[in-house]
Amino acid sequence: MKIALVLSIREKATRLPGKVLKELHGQTLTEHLIDRLKMATNADMIVIGTSDDPRDAVFKNIATNKGVNVYFGDQNDKLLRYYQICNHYNLDGVVIIDGDDILCFPEIMTRNVEILKEGNDDVVFWKNLPLGAASSGLTKNALEKVIELKAENDTEVWGGYFLNSNKFKVNIMENPDERLNHPEIRMTLDYQEDYDFVKCIFDDLYPKNNNFSSYDVINYILENPELIEMTQGAQLKYEEHLKKAKPVKFK
Repeated sequence: MKIALVLSIREKATRLPGKVLKELHGQTLTEHLIDRLKMATNADMIVIGTSDDPRDAVFKNIATNKGVNVYFGDQNDKLLRYYQICNHYNLDGVVIIDGDDILCFPEIMTRNVEILKEGNDDVVFWKNLPLGAASSGLTKNALEKVIELKAENDTEVWGGYFLNSNKFKVNIMENPDERLNHPEIRMTLDYQEDYDFVKCIFDDLYPKNNNFSSYDVINYILENPELIEMTQGAQLKYEEHLKKAKPVKFK
């Protein structure tokens, strides 16, 4: 099976404008995230999956600079965009990494590829990891089926299409290595507090080792618990934001 890591990203943020293009230690945050994707060991390719909105043309140069592929697809329908990527690159499945998740765990990306290649599941989700550490696995067949089932074109929040339809074999994984299971930690990038958190991590770890591990990240946070407190306000705002999300709709 041919599986790609897909960095799902847009340049349209309103809560923290320009966040994915902010620079830190000589690179944009997107370039740092691509470096973390490259730490996964078994994917067949890496694709920046963005939209054909003119604002997203900036990712073409980033893809060229980092030696990865880029695909410009549907602006609002993420699931269609992922399916378009599968068709364009003749893929059997994709592992989705959100562009907000600058510290996403390469170990989880690697495991997602393994699970998809085993061929027993349609969808792979994870629980009990820090928010922003997980990636998700989707087969092309699951994407084709969900596109037929869904009744809307805005699929910004898409997990419910698989969890609430009873049409898919969903594997909700928990990492057997308890050292990485810290759901109380927030590592995603939505607000200024989140950026300050990410900057603290990079300022300490990146000069020592450009390819610092997920274990390095967790150990540093646990040794400096004030970092967890730093993003508590952001988490409350995030939870209020999620309450406004509409339920998924099926045909």
